[in-house]
Amino acid sequence: MKKVVVVGSGAGGAAVARELVGAYDVTVLEAGPEFRPFARSLRLPERAKRMGLLFDEREIQLLFPAMRVGKATEGLVLVRGQGTGGTTTIATGNAAVLDRGLRALGIDLADEFAELRRDIPITTDHRRAWRPATLRTFQVCEELKLEPEPMPKMGEHGHCRSCGRCIFGCPFAVKWDSRAFLKDARLRGAEVLTGWRVHHVVLQGGDAVGVMASSGLRRRFFPADVVVLAAGGLGTPAILQASGVACEPRLFVDPVLCVAAPWPDAHQNEELAMPFFVQRDHFIVSPYFDNLSYFFNRAWRPPAPDTLSLMVKLADGASGSVGAPSALGSRVRKALTGEDRRHLAEGVELCRQIFERLGVAQGKLFLGTMNAGHPGGMVPLSAGDAATLHPTRLPANVWLADASLFPGSPGGPPSLTIMALAKRVGRRIGDVH
Repeated sequence: MKKVVVVGSGAGGAAVARELVGAYDVTVLEAGPEFRPFARSLRLPERAKRMGLLFDEREIQLLFPAMRVGKATEGLVLVRGQGTGGTTTIATGNAAVLDRGLRALGIDLADEFAELRRDIPITTDHRRAWRPATLRTFQVCEELKLEPEPMPKMGEHGHCRSCGRCIFGCPFAVKWDSRAFLKDARLRGAEVLTGWRVHHVVLQGGDAVGVMASSGLRRRFFPADVVVLAAGGLGTPAILQASGVACEPRLFVDPVLCVAAPWPDAHQNEELAMPFFVQRDHFIVSPYFDNLSYFFNRAWRPPAPDTLSLMVKLADGASGSVGAPSALGSRVRKALTGEDRRHLAEGVELCRQIFERLGVAQGKLFLGTMNAGHPGGMVPLSAGDAATLHPTRLPANVWLADASLFPGSPGGPPSLTIMALAKRVGRRIGDVH
């Protein structure tokens, strides 16, 4: 049986491993540990905020190591998950279908989306859990003819307890994440090794023969007949470039900026994150209590239950890059273009209009910290790759199964689309190898 090494256990890695196991001997290498939800009280960081001791978003890793925070050279805050389940464990469980860019290339994932809907509980029936402030905000968006839609969510949301901890790992196992697929792959024979960071793919004669990884002071070569990189939009290009495979400087990150206002007893910090959304050409707007902004941005003053926030999530231009890994990590270059800033300003203005209709004066509004957590695009598929899903720059037995393949920013939650693409990639591997 041929040996496949899958690098990463997030949306793409878990989905492709589950697709391949049985037909192949599958090993999944995850840089982080087994994921554990953040179960401690938030009183300590609350106290530290009040004392002015929190000043850098990267400090959150001291409390919650599964949430890795870095910064691009231009200061943009970058958030990702590290551990089994990858970023799906700290995402908000959204099940949006965002395949427009792929369909434009001739890639139709309708069958894969249908399979995912059978495998994953997905619902929009969660309005019963919305707080009054959220219900009123939805009503205002309807009054403004913005056509708000409930966000489809992955998980058993009939049991949601409105604890507001979606991004810290659901403590009640309500929110679905890719550990479910990883568990299934394990039960069917896949080996999942945690704490192994892959540095590069080992190439001989133009083909991959395995990967080199480290765990603490140990270094180990993992042989493979096929290598699948699913280390995310930052991790995958770093590994490729360390392996001598050039990537394109087309990084997108889906930046997020929140517009917030005082709102007594909003309790948005204690409810389902991103319960609905308003779609526009270059961004979405959605209610979202931004914990990074609350804890680290001085404009966000306690108490948290008295803050109401709207997120602008931008479909940014493909204009950034990730360098090869070094002792200090991979250098990420990313800045917003002039067009990005114009679209972001449109989103902020729309939020201002919503707040105005809610009765909040413009002078009461304050902004959050710009952050991003959906990187990709540095090995984009082209129309010529539509049939193979294998960019020609890659060795024949090296495949990708994450958002690195996206031709452009989806401007919204990408997990379901990544999984659908990863399932298709798994099938292509079966056809070729």
